[in-house]
Amino acid sequence: MLYWLTGLSDGGDVFNLFRYITFRAGGAFMTALFFGFIFGPPLINVLRKRQGKGQPIRSDGPETHAAKSGTPTMGGLLIVGALMTSTLLWARLDNPYVWMVLFVTLSFGLIGFWDDYAKVSKQNVQGVPGKLRLGLGFLIAAIAAAWAAWYHPGELQYQLALPVFKDTLINLGWLFVPFAMIVIVGAANAVNLTDGLDGLAIMPVMIAGGALGVIAYAVGRVDFTEYLDVHYVPGTGEILIFTAGLFGGGLGFLWYNAPPAAVFMGDTGSLALGGALGAIAVATKHEIVLAIVGGLFVVEALSVIIQVLYFKRTGKRVFLMAPIHHHYEKKGWAEPQIVIRFWIIALILAMIGLATLKIR
Repeated sequence: MLYWLTGLSDGGDVFNLFRYITFRAGGAFMTALFFGFIFGPPLINVLRKRQGKGQPIRSDGPETHAAKSGTPTMGGLLIVGALMTSTLLWARLDNPYVWMVLFVTLSFGLIGFWDDYAKVSKQNVQGVPGKLRLGLGFLIAAIAAAWAAWYHPGELQYQLALPVFKDTLINLGWLFVPFAMIVIVGAANAVNLTDGLDGLAIMPVMIAGGALGVIAYAVGRVDFTEYLDVHYVPGTGEILIFTAGLFGGGLGFLWYNAPPAAVFMGDTGSLALGGALGAIAVATKHEIVLAIVGGLFVVEALSVIIQVLYFKRTGKRVFLMAPIHHHYEKKGWAEPQIVIRFWIIALILAMIGLATLKIR
C-alpha cells in the first residue's frame, strides 16, 4: 500500500525510498514485530478466557507435557495477523505472487483455526477429520499452483528447476500442478507435525522463510540471476517483504511462545506458515531447495511415516515416539536442549540451501 507514495516522489526525496524492496522489507519486519508486541498480551488474555482449559494434551504423549495443560492455543492468529498487516502495508499490491502467497497463508490458517476450534470446544485431540483437512488443503494448493504457473514466464511454465545443475529444466507439463500441490500441502503438514514443543516450530520456520526470502529477492532481479546463473522469475522479489513480515511476526510470537509457552501457535499458525513456505518455493521455482532449507520439517514428517508404516507391517516401533522430537524426549533429553539443537540444525540446512544459488 505504501508503495504508492512513490507517485509523490521527484526522485530525490524521502518518498523515493518506498521504491526499494529492501527498505519496504525492513518496514514490514518492524511493523510485524511491533504488531506482535502490541497485540500479543490482549490476544493471549482473550484466548485464555475463551478457551478455559486451553489446548487438550495427548494422554499418550510424554509425561512432561501434562504441565502444559491449560495453555491456550490459536496463537497463530498473532503471526498471521502480523503477516497480513505488514505485507498489505508494505508490499506492491499489484504483484500476483504476493497475493498467491497471502491466499495460501490465510486459507490454510482458516483450516487450522477450524481444527483448533474443534479441539478446544470438544476438549479432544481429534479435531477436523484428517481426510477433510487434506482435501481442503489440496484444493487450495491446486488453485495456488495454477495461479503461479499462469504468471511464470513462458520458458518456465510447468517446468521443474533443479538446483546445482544450471540451465536444467524438467518439463512436467500439467503434472506440475499436482506436484506443486504436494509441495504446498506437504510443507503445511510437515510444519504442523514439528509444532510439538515450545518454540520448536517457529524458529525453523523463520529461518526457512528468511532463506526463501533471499532466494525470492535474488531470482526476482535480472542482474542477480545473470551473476548466479539461476532462472529469472520477474516479480518474486516482492516476496521478500512477506518473509520479512514472517520473521518479525515470528519474533513477536516467540516472545510469548518461549519455554514455558504462554500460548501455542496451534494448527492456525503451523498450517498457515507451512503452506506459505510451500507457496514461496513454488512461486520462485525452488521446490527442491525447499526440501533442503526445510529439511528439519522433512525429517519430522518422515519419522511419522516410517513409524506408521513399520508398525503396521511388524507391530514394532522404530522410534520410541513420533514425531522424532518426542523420541528424544523419551530418551531423556530436556525440552530446551531439543529445541535449541533443532534450531541449529535448521540454520545449517538453510545455509546449505542458500549455497545452491552459487554452486553451479
